[in-house]
Amino acid sequence: MDTFANSLVERLLQTGFDGKSRFDSAHEIARSALQDNGGDPERAVDAVIATHRKLAASAGFVTGVGGLVTMPVAVPANVMGFYLLSTRMTAAIAAIRGYDIDQREVRSAVLLTLIGTDAGEVMKKAGLTATGGITGVATRKLPPAALMILNKAVGFRLASRLGGQVLARLGKSIPLAGGFIGAGVDLFLLNRIASNARDELTPRRSITS
Repeated sequence: MDTFANSLVERLLQTGFDGKSRFDSAHEIARSALQDNGGDPERAVDAVIATHRKLAASAGFVTGVGGLVTMPVAVPANVMGFYLLSTRMTAAIAAIRGYDIDQREVRSAVLLTLIGTDAGEVMKKAGLTATGGITGVATRKLPPAALMILNKAVGFRLASRLGGQVLARLGKSIPLAGGFIGAGVDLFLLNRIASNARDELTPRRSITS
């Protein structure tokens, strides 16, 4: 579990923020959204969320239509893909709202948005006060050791949820219909993360194109 949690966080921090191959970086997503929406930060945030909703629904459907035949491979890939999309979406929202997503504190804050109501407990375990919530983590200078503990704790929370998300996709054992179930699960979870990002990562200053 320890190795898996660390590997999961490392993947999210690298690919989720910086992109890879045809998976655009959060910086690129934020910049494009601002350009397409006349520099209006909140319209850009809406656009980022809408785009990632479509991607999550599409990924959920495509990986679900195979039913039990593809389930052992498709479900883990789908769950990983979901968290990569969620990380990039949240990081893009943070960038649009004026946070420097290259800073380690901001990256840790973005990861915290993925675990919702568990964020406060994870912060306490890392020795951080809950003052200011996730925004407080993003805007303070924190010791590298605290950030390492924080990221690891987030990794454990996400890893522990993977089993539940796999079970939630058991409806995919029914070909075709399972695709709609998978898409619905992904959309529900993504909407919750998007709402958390909106509330926690309050605007600071908008980036320029």
